[in-house]
Amino acid sequence: MSSFAEARIDLDAISGNIALLAERAAGAQVMGVVKADGYGHGMVPAARAALAGGATWLGTAFIAEALQLRAAGIDAPILAWLVPPGEPLTEAIDAGIDLGIGSMWVINEVIDAARQARRQARIHLKVDTGLNRGGIGPADWSAAAAALARAEAAGLLTVTGVFSHLACADEPDNPATTAQLEAFHQALSVADKAGLHPQVRHIANSAALLTRPDARFDLVRPGIATYGLSPIPGLDVPGLRPAMTLSATLVGCKRVRPGSGVSYGYRYVTDRETNLALVPLGYGDGVPRAATNRAPVFVAGRRRTIAGTVCMDQFVVDIGDDTVTPGDRAILFGPGDHGEPTAQDWADALDTISYEIVTRIGRRVPRVYTGAVR
Repeated sequence: MSSFAEARIDLDAISGNIALLAERAAGAQVMGVVKADGYGHGMVPAARAALAGGATWLGTAFIAEALQLRAAGIDAPILAWLVPPGEPLTEAIDAGIDLGIGSMWVINEVIDAARQARRQARIHLKVDTGLNRGGIGPADWSAAAAALARAEAAGLLTVTGVFSHLACADEPDNPATTAQLEAFHQALSVADKAGLHPQVRHIANSAALLTRPDARFDLVRPGIATYGLSPIPGLDVPGLRPAMTLSATLVGCKRVRPGSGVSYGYRYVTDRETNLALVPLGYGDGVPRAATNRAPVFVAGRRRTIAGTVCMDQFVVDIGDDTVTPGDRAILFGPGDHGEPTAQDWADALDTISYEIVTRIGRRVPRVYTGAVR
């Protein structure tokens, strides 16, 4: 790792975002979603910051992530909601990790693991209400609920939650969300008739938390909003603050003639005599190669656009007649306080979402943490 590039993470921003979201949740508990290394921010520091801000649950995709949180001494309730075959179920049960059950085959696997662990498994039944990704479909809701009720009566597990995922919550007017909420109510009714009484019912992601009060139930699961980015481009959420600033020290600057090709393939050619600044970050660090000639960068007090092909370790910025010296800093994205681009600006330039921009920043870029919680 080198110090010339860094992703500076404001942990106070994460705590403040959670506190804001908890206020918007209007009484529902908040799960800080820290999967994928805390959306690129660092899972353990992000988890601690989320808990400090008022989160009462943590969410991960995989058991290995949840076990890493336990190894770091975090004892808050954790849900790992994606369970592929071969996962260490017994170890997860021993660690008190809640497990998402989204397929019929997982029920038997968890029951067997609970017998081996000699400890009740804590599970959340995941129902598919229309995303058609993971989750048990309507045709199997009754069978799944009955199987879990029998296992619960036998003392093998506790059904801690029932949950689902929304498909179109980032489109507030999409009727699919209302249809999914209706299906979720039906699934909850099936679970209740089977004798299941979960502690928490949850379906709301960041977007639904902010725009659909009827989706909050007992628990909400903000992911991207935890890190200060709006889940709906164009939706301003006052008080939400981006936590990551990605920057690098400039390697140098050179003057070139008009008609000079820049970087691999000469996909950028200068139209005048100009200065080119070299930034030591590339697709090996998670800067998308698609950012070539498209993404904004803040250099020498102004926004610029990447000039030419993004390479594995570096890219070039045309800064005109402005000058820089080695040691000056280029900011790829941050909160936008000083005119620098935001992760959403990058997402807009690349026709993607801000989630991808922050999550893909690689481990070669050191995370530097600021704030009260470490």
